[in-house]
Amino acid sequence: MVLEYTIITLYTISLVLILLYALAQLNLLFNYLKARKKKDNSPKFDFTNPDEIPFVTIQLPVFNELYVMERLLNNIAKLEYPREKLEIQVLDDSTDESVESTAKQIKELQKTGLDIQHIRRENRQGFKAGALKEGLKTAKGEFIAIFDADFLPETNWLLETVPYFKNPEIGVVQTRWGHINRNYSTLTKIQAFALDAHFTLEQVGRNSQGHFINFNGTAGIWRKECIYDAGNWEGDTLTEDLDLSYRAQLKKWKFKYLENVVTPAELPVVISAARSQQFRWNKGGAENFQKMLKRIITSNTISLKTKIHGTLHLLNSSMFTCIFLVAILSIPMLYIKNEYAHLRIYFLVMSFFIISSIIFFICYWFMYKKTYGGGFINFIKYIGAFFAFFSIAMGFSLHNTIAVLEGHIGKKSEFVRTPKFNIKSLKDSWKTNKYIRKKPSLHVIIEGLLTIYFAFGMYSAFIVGDQGGDFGLFPFHLMLFIGFGYVFYKSLFSKA
Repeated sequence: MVLEYTIITLYTISLVLILLYALAQLNLLFNYLKARKKKDNSPKFDFTNPDEIPFVTIQLPVFNELYVMERLLNNIAKLEYPREKLEIQVLDDSTDESVESTAKQIKELQKTGLDIQHIRRENRQGFKAGALKEGLKTAKGEFIAIFDADFLPETNWLLETVPYFKNPEIGVVQTRWGHINRNYSTLTKIQAFALDAHFTLEQVGRNSQGHFINFNGTAGIWRKECIYDAGNWEGDTLTEDLDLSYRAQLKKWKFKYLENVVTPAELPVVISAARSQQFRWNKGGAENFQKMLKRIITSNTISLKTKIHGTLHLLNSSMFTCIFLVAILSIPMLYIKNEYAHLRIYFLVMSFFIISSIIFFICYWFMYKKTYGGGFINFIKYIGAFFAFFSIAMGFSLHNTIAVLEGHIGKKSEFVRTPKFNIKSLKDSWKTNKYIRKKPSLHVIIEGLLTIYFAFGMYSAFIVGDQGGDFGLFPFHLMLFIGFGYVFYKSLFSKA
């Protein structure tokens, strides 16, 4: 019975943690709905007065971005802002032929009067954080806007964001990500679904109540003074943006999140690219939990509620570990439930997952409704989108659990960039992209075995017990079968 009680205990703890996370999301939903009713009366610079227009430096950290560099530079060159108060730094750590073409394009842009510099380093020490830190040494701007290579800000982007720095306490202005290829494939739709939840529910829900949020690595602006005051960029985690964000807010700098300013970007269209991005984000989250938890708990400048939300925020990625444990243990739990009648009382805990799922379903509906609109037809579409999202998110749980565990134990790894494709529609092809990882990892084989495992879980529903089966976990095992099967198949055949 020791094994059975161990399984029940681990299963219960994981479900309780998932429920607590779901309740925190529900609290963020209430915050979000409340914030939508408030009018923003933030002070702003008066750009009709030239003396109030500050100097801005735009930093473009890039590494081997052959397919999107021309698009990026042409887009940034169109930004509306006084040329005498704008500087662009192309922080180029590339090691391929894109260096030459980028240099050529920069020279052409310089001829138009644009202050744009091509900054190269001898090594990639500190990766993206190192490049940003290096550029900061010579940056002339009081404010530093940052864009990754796949982002395409609207021409009025600086005019919509910079004015909020009129408040001297504001250290960062962050905008919402848009998705130029949202409907390209199931994979891009799922990624957009997850990111939309973060950029509406979570960012607004936290920011509106003064809780910590994060600069998202791109499509935002920093006050240079804030960067230095917080200790500058550090490359000891894979999510340098989350790291500096928390250090800045612990120093009492305020962040301003602009939900209504959307910055379009390209989503990864190949699952290997999505996997590398997911791995970096989830491992970086765990690394920052280890780095920041003590500072948050012992801080005398933030409220208890902000400490709780901050801790749960840093534990976001660790929820995949709980989901993976629940998934793996659910089949043994099915057999234990039907073999040991006296233990059935403990299985009331299974309802926790149902409650958590309902909470997520409600929370994400408000996000979906903002993007696609309400109504019965859209609600039916949402049910399908939520089912697909939930299934595939669970299909990534092994991959992300490994990332989280590496982050918590302190295993260091290289910053693996996410390949960019310059893909907008099905007419565009990604198959000749030289940056795609060709060889699947060992994890993919395990994901294939897990697909079979959860197929066995569905079969078990028909044969357990003596009452004609037990179908309580059948929907859960079906979603796991679909999720792991999807991730396995797409990873093996490198398809979008």
